[in-house]
Amino acid sequence: MDPASPPEQLSLVHEQVQNALDRTVTAAVCLRRFLCYGSEGPTYTTKEHALGIENALYLMQFIEGGRGCEVVEEVRRLNLEGHVVCSNPSLFALAVCSQHADCKTKQASLRVLKELCRSPAQLFAFVQYKKELKEGSGMWGRALRRAVTDWYNSQDGMSLAQAVTKCKHRVGWSHRDLLRLSHMKPTNDSVGLVCKYITKGWKAVQEAYGDKENSEDLQKVYAYLEAVEKAKHSTDTLEIIHLIEAHQLEKEQILTNHLKSKEVWKALLKEMPVVVLMKNLGKLTADKFLAPGSTDVAAVCERIQDETALKKAKTHPFNVLVASENYKRGHGKRGKLKWEPETDIVESLECAFCKSISTVEPTGKRFLVAVDVSSSLSSVAHGSSINTVAIAAAMCMVFAQTEADTQVVNFSDGSLVPCAISSDLTLMQVATQFIKTPGGSTDCALPITWASENEKTVDVFIIFTNNQICGKENPAETLKAYRQKSGVFSKLIVCGMIAKSLSIAEPEDCGMLDICGFDSRAVDVIRNFVLDVI
Repeated sequence: MDPASPPEQLSLVHEQVQNALDRTVTAAVCLRRFLCYGSEGPTYTTKEHALGIENALYLMQFIEGGRGCEVVEEVRRLNLEGHVVCSNPSLFALAVCSQHADCKTKQASLRVLKELCRSPAQLFAFVQYKKELKEGSGMWGRALRRAVTDWYNSQDGMSLAQAVTKCKHRVGWSHRDLLRLSHMKPTNDSVGLVCKYITKGWKAVQEAYGDKENSEDLQKVYAYLEAVEKAKHSTDTLEIIHLIEAHQLEKEQILTNHLKSKEVWKALLKEMPVVVLMKNLGKLTADKFLAPGSTDVAAVCERIQDETALKKAKTHPFNVLVASENYKRGHGKRGKLKWEPETDIVESLECAFCKSISTVEPTGKRFLVAVDVSSSLSSVAHGSSINTVAIAAAMCMVFAQTEADTQVVNFSDGSLVPCAISSDLTLMQVATQFIKTPGGSTDCALPITWASENEKTVDVFIIFTNNQICGKENPAETLKAYRQKSGVFSKLIVCGMIAKSLSIAEPEDCGMLDICGFDSRAVDVIRNFVLDVI
């Protein structure tokens, strides 16, 4: 649709369609795409790109059409419901709304800032977008000063102390910058203590609060900041361990030199979230903390496989797969960090992957997941540095075990083979089904044709391929024919795992999506698309 056309007079949340089998993309859909993954088009790419007015035309259409407050509410809704896969587009949209001449739009955008900016990094990103949109002119008016002040004052003292000591600066902004420019006036004593720490330093805090009888809240915040300061300067490993255990200090607050100590790591691991633990397994092994057959390895393996911890972390199986494949690789993406993968840890990660599948909530849709084996799946996917056959196998396992009506197939030109994906199969056993099949030329329309000829009712076709050319038949046209025959508005998702660009999805059809590369965000984009969020 044309971005220059008048804004649609429909709710951004509930949209009506005239023809169930011919649903065209609306301005509201384009807006939600942008808020979800930073592009108004039907293509998600793992490569991040700069955000600007030029790629947010529908956002501007709604704002200029007098519907800025609706845009703000949509930003808020998508964020609170967990549909946003990257926070930057939402923060950019709020920054645009906050610049608008309409007072209600400006006020609404700044009012939700303290609710949507859950971390200092997000607050810094918002302020940076404001700066870029202003193009160097003054931006620190009363409204922004109040919004930034409200963000700091909305935190309790301890939460703010933890946040500012773990994330001190981002994208050229620091807490000291924001407090100075916003003319911050704390509304309670504990926030005031943290603000003094930021602007004046620990010595000034000691002089102001050290010898006084402070309230219980002030004592807690003071003690926490004192622990952070001691951790910065102490050379005593035993003291560092005590500080970590007594004040729940985290890895970001410990000097690199102390992270060479096995005992320090042991203290950190006690409260470390399982997702963070998985990301640090390589370093722990490289530094000989996780020695083969040790009690430390046994403890880590138990943590990794803890089903309760996996559910609490709400980590998708794909994220566990990434941790597993990175660990098995035996070296980091950058630098000289190398390690010999420990067998028990490798097995625990594989077990954690299988257990984490049960944490995925089903959508209730009918799926046909098709893996293109016409070319080798040995390539590495853009965005995740993982072998594409592992990605295809893992996603097939997730859909087969979480969605009651799922058919998995592999295919090449003129050949399609149904695959049996049972819950007792390992990732390697599933991947083998995609390696054994002979290759040939690709035809990404074949799974849809097969479903039509065999009268399979499918809500969502998902195709995983290493090819950028999808064969002689046009998958989009084949999908339309399938819709007419079946009477179902089926959707098509083509995942080009090594593609830098794809052009299969028709821009006007809201039931088609292209994915270039594959990463953890792609998993969430797929779910949003299946559930009609975007």
